[in-house]
Amino acid sequence: MTCNQIRELMPDLAAGLSAVTFEMKDFRQTMNLLDEWKVPEASSYFDVRLRARLHEEQANQPEGWLQWLRRPALAVSFAVLIAVGVTLFPKGETGQPAAPATTQVPVAAEPGTAVGDLQALDKNHELYSDFDVLDDLQVQQDVNANP
Repeated sequence: MTCNQIRELMPDLAAGLSAVTFEMKDFRQTMNLLDEWKVPEASSYFDVRLRARLHEEQANQPEGWLQWLRRPALAVSFAVLIAVGVTLFPKGETGQPAAPATTQVPVAAEPGTAVGDLQALDKNHELYSDFDVLDDLQVQQDVNANP
C-alpha cells in the first residue's frame, strides 16, 4: 500500500465510514513497533570529538596568498557590478530610473475573428485603398461591353 492510498483512506477511517482492511492492520502494527523503538544515546564524547575534527580540518586548509586575495577581490567585484549597474540604468529627469523603451510585438489573432479581421485590414490598408480604382474600372468595362 502506498502513502497516497493511505492518505485517501484516513478520512473514511476517522469518520468510521469504512471497515478496517488488512493493510490498515499491518500499518497499525508497523506504527506500534515504531512507537516502541528507543533512540540510542550518542556517546558522551561526541561533541568533543566533533570539535577536534573541525579544528583539524581548519588547520589543514592551505594558508596561501589566494586566501588573502579572495576578500579584496570579492569587494572589488561588487564595486564593479555596482558601477556597471549605475551606468546601464541611467536616471531620467525626475530622478527615477528611465523607463526602458518598449516595443509592442503584434499578436496574431485567429483569422475570422473581429481582431483578426481588423489586423488584416490594417496590414493591407494600401491594397484595399486601391479597390475603389478597380471597382471603377469594372464599371467602365461593363458599360463598354453593353452599349
